[in-house]
Amino acid sequence: MRVLVIYCHPVPESYSAALRDRVLSALSAAGHESRLIDLYAEGFDPIMRADERRAYNDMTAADHPLPAHAADLAWAEAIVFVYPTWWYGLPAMLKGWLERIWTPGVAFEVNRQGGAITPLLTQVRRIAIVTTCGAPFWLSFLVGQPGRKTLLRGMRALFARKCRTLYLAHYLMDVSTPQSRAAFLDRVAKRLPRFLGA
Repeated sequence: MRVLVIYCHPVPESYSAALRDRVLSALSAAGHESRLIDLYAEGFDPIMRADERRAYNDMTAADHPLPAHAADLAWAEAIVFVYPTWWYGLPAMLKGWLERIWTPGVAFEVNRQGGAITPLLTQVRRIAIVTTCGAPFWLSFLVGQPGRKTLLRGMRALFARKCRTLYLAHYLMDVSTPQSRAAFLDRVAKRLPRFLGA
């Protein structure tokens, strides 16, 4: 399976980086082809400028402002997001990536008569999140897990109709231990290949 890994964390030596590396090694060991987009490492600019917003509704794949990222989306059969959950949601950098890359002509088509949008990423059959949360599970659940819902409910609507989802989270990250972090790394390495069909 062709798997696009979206990684978002500013600190190169972070635990999130260890998760990214474990994801990539597990994909390789299972025989999947992967591509990595490391948003901070490439200096991605998450800010949508005025001219880009003015052109947004009429955008096509041919005039996309970041064609390499758009091509990676079109290539992917599965997407794995690796990021820290901050204030119950997505890091601003990752949210900006969604806003600038998942455009009309790439991720969906707008119905000018007011009907439902048409998804364009229907080749994507799996979407997974690997994340850390400072809060405990019960508080994350009580708040509504907005980051999880944005990706696994909202963005999922643009994929294959029977697209499957996976959510793996290390809760209570702020008081984690070497043992809890190692156990979660192992969990990711076991669960992700099974989920993707390896």
